[in-house]
Amino acid sequence: MCVCQTMEVGKYGKNATRSGDRGVLLEPFIHQVGGHSSMMRYDDHTVCKPLITREQRFYESLPPEMKEFTPEYKGVVSVCFEGDSDGYINLVAYPYVENEALEQDDLPERDQPRRKHSRRSLHRSSSGTEHKEEKPGLASDSTESSIQETKSPRVDLHIHSDVPFQMLDGNSGLSSEKISYNPWSLRCHKQQLSRMRSESKDRKLYKFLLLENVVHHFKLPCVLDLKMGTRQHGDDASEEKAARQMKKCEQSTSATLGVRVCGMQVYQLDTGHYLCRNKYYGRGLSIEGFRNALYQYLHNGIELRKDLFEPVLAKLRSLKAVLERQASYRFYSSSLLIIYDGKDSRAGTPLERRPEARPKRGEGPGPESLQEGGSSEPGSSAQPKVDVRMIDFAHSTFKGFRDDPTVHDGPDMGYVFGLESLINIMEQMREENQ
Repeated sequence: MCVCQTMEVGKYGKNATRSGDRGVLLEPFIHQVGGHSSMMRYDDHTVCKPLITREQRFYESLPPEMKEFTPEYKGVVSVCFEGDSDGYINLVAYPYVENEALEQDDLPERDQPRRKHSRRSLHRSSSGTEHKEEKPGLASDSTESSIQETKSPRVDLHIHSDVPFQMLDGNSGLSSEKISYNPWSLRCHKQQLSRMRSESKDRKLYKFLLLENVVHHFKLPCVLDLKMGTRQHGDDASEEKAARQMKKCEQSTSATLGVRVCGMQVYQLDTGHYLCRNKYYGRGLSIEGFRNALYQYLHNGIELRKDLFEPVLAKLRSLKAVLERQASYRFYSSSLLIIYDGKDSRAGTPLERRPEARPKRGEGPGPESLQEGGSSEPGSSAQPKVDVRMIDFAHSTFKGFRDDPTVHDGPDMGYVFGLESLINIMEQMREENQ
């Protein structure tokens, strides 16, 4: 029994789901494409995630010029873990009361999930096809996955997308499973519930951060989650942890480009589905593979969305200029979200379904198809709405922050290098597809 069941929430967000008269029932955020921590829907405009104090303080200390490129920080709620007699498990949010709830970093080190520090890579625990992607070399990931699967709780989902999701599997073909939420979201949610259930005897309340739902304004949000920078481990990482993160960077485009794919969903006009990719796909990409993945993200199944180049590039250049002015800041293990609307703004007449304009399923287009992107020009001069947001600051630092002993000089050049790579690849792609 949850100790907070007699509390009442004094303020509900728009379209928040109330759990009786006691609190706000949290649901998995169905458009989460990457990360370790489960993102939960609080209301239409707000999501929440397990609180890590460093991240909370970082949001509270953000320079004003960075706020355009980060989710709005909305505060803290207490979250209660509740199970019913049928075995279903719910998370319910209540107003935060000082000293009643614990954040994730209040746990002793031995009780914490081993990889809580790297917070933007999710697993899916309900699909056999996903395990094909978990390569033998990723022993620690596979071990965690098998542990979580054996303890997977029953989840009763109330929020669904009207658009099905399909995960592209490791063999570059379509998964036969079509579901109404991003599979990465559900996997992460089940792992979060498993951890909370194992701690339920000792912990009754948790702190969660409330953050802006940055995809709220998009009808069919196409989301690309990019792990940014040439280094992922924080200054406080153990030698073992730092070595693991450095190995991941060395073996991926993090080293060569300063950026790697951590997750993706892109709406396909020809099928009416979202196509999804996960972090394992991103880790294995070469430079050309990364380029092809970016092309696939900008392709709607019928044509290349050439109208997206300028607005996305403008956002990336603006962010680069902002970060180049942030002396001593480091954004280790943070991610960058690029978002656009898969709802075709030029709708009215059906687009020609030319097979040659579509990327190959799974591996993206070859060099020839990069020249063959869709030929339809926008019928409207208005640029499509896009968004670029930095997220996940659990290992970020700057001079004077929380008395951190390590102080860095100048801007985060690893992150800036990743932005430069993105800009260069998109500029080249734009030139090739004019």
